[in-house]
Amino acid sequence: MTVVLLALGLVLAVEGLALALAPSRLDQVVAMIVRMPRDRRRAVGLAMLAAGVALVWLGRTAIA
Repeated sequence: MTVVLLALGLVLAVEGLALALAPSRLDQVVAMIVRMPRDRRRAVGLAMLAAGVALVWLGRTAIA
């Protein structure tokens, strides 16, 4: 449960940082994502999911 809370906190911190530092750039990124084909968005999402799981796994094994 600690790892989940840590991961959620890190996601919120990074997302908050993006919104605070570059809100207009974020509008451009969202517009780019909307123009992206659905299959490509799915592939990018799955790649990000895999990378996130791998990072959590690496961090968890480094701690243990």
